[in-house]
Amino acid sequence: MDAAEELDLAGENAQLNGTTAEEVIAWADATFGEGLVMSTSFGATSAVMLHLVTRIIPDIPVICIDTGYLFPETYRFADELTRRLSLKVHYVAPAITAARQEAMFGNMWEQGEEGVQEYLRINKVEPMQRALADLGATAWMAGLRARQTEHRASLRRVERQNDRVKVHPILPWNDEAVEAYLAKHELPKHPLVAKGYRSIGDHHSTLPTTPDMDPRAGRILGKKQECGLHLPLTPGQNQSLKSSGL
Repeated sequence: MDAAEELDLAGENAQLNGTTAEEVIAWADATFGEGLVMSTSFGATSAVMLHLVTRIIPDIPVICIDTGYLFPETYRFADELTRRLSLKVHYVAPAITAARQEAMFGNMWEQGEEGVQEYLRINKVEPMQRALADLGATAWMAGLRARQTEHRASLRRVERQNDRVKVHPILPWNDEAVEAYLAKHELPKHPLVAKGYRSIGDHHSTLPTTPDMDPRAGRILGKKQECGLHLPLTPGQNQSLKSSGL
């Protein structure tokens, strides 16, 4: 039985309650070792988690899902941070290219909720599950914050998502804490932030927002601004991914 299976989530969360992000990262490193990975979208303030984690675990594998629909600025921002922080990035693409998807299925993100969910399954959920399996990950760190969505507000610092442990070092951070960390370490934001984009995903479904709006209101896929990566799979979805040719 590995560390992920043995973990007492209630007990670990009780011990980690009130600890710093750095302490959570160090705990995850000590607990999961080479089974620990992290994910990034190279989004608006992704530099925070990337800097935080790699200060403590310099060689941690970093998973980035390249849907083929990222903004050009995102690719350039990713390259900038990769060089600056010496990141070990593993880019993972969908099994079906964007061009083939559009030729075969059209613009799925414009085909109602069912089309959106299929788009997310093909372009985000399946590639992430494949990357986690290929890297032998038993635990996965992500920069989710409780204030971002209703689902994220229900999370704890350590959760179990499907058959892996999910670790959320900056879950309790507010916007002021994020801004303070960026300023202290002179870290850049995504260049599109200056143009009003405060939550950045695929170019066809991301809009700028005004300061009085929820930043994730600019993410127009799905009903609750979740891309699917951070939601548990249903039994049917899990079986579908395991048996799919994707």
